[in-house]
Amino acid sequence: MSKYLAALALGWCAMASVQAQTASRIAWLSPERIYNESKLAKLAGEKLAEEFKSREKAVQEMAARLKVSSEKLEKELPSLAEAERAKRQREYFELDKEFQRRQREFREDLNQRTNEERATISEKATKIIKQLAQVEGFDIVLQDAVWASPRIDITDKVLAALDKDK
Repeated sequence: MSKYLAALALGWCAMASVQAQTASRIAWLSPERIYNESKLAKLAGEKLAEEFKSREKAVQEMAARLKVSSEKLEKELPSLAEAERAKRQREYFELDKEFQRRQREFREDLNQRTNEERATISEKATKIIKQLAQVEGFDIVLQDAVWASPRIDITDKVLAALDKDK
């Protein structure tokens, strides 16, 4: 029986040795940091701000007009005749509807362009991540985790390569 246990223990030691030799190397990175801290992301943000500056100003001006119109209507409403009151309320609601439409279109267009810029950054980062994984021998690179040890975080390496490659 003791020979059997010794052989079994020796087999476990051999398996542990094989497992240690084939241990997977895991890396993790923060995509949000890539999208917020890289030079490409900052340039994209500046580009989008410039691209949407005039539309944002127009929406803000329309919001100011809507506010003034609302205050004026609220102040004058009690003294208006029924027909004039209905006409002014209709005008106000049309202006509000137009404002809501323009604001929605602005947000949708900005979101679409932001997603396009992020896709470009993501493509470049993915190439760098694949190269880094091959060079450093990672078996898997994760980007979604509840928690990851700083020891396996490669975000800074990817940011450096992305900024250098810019």
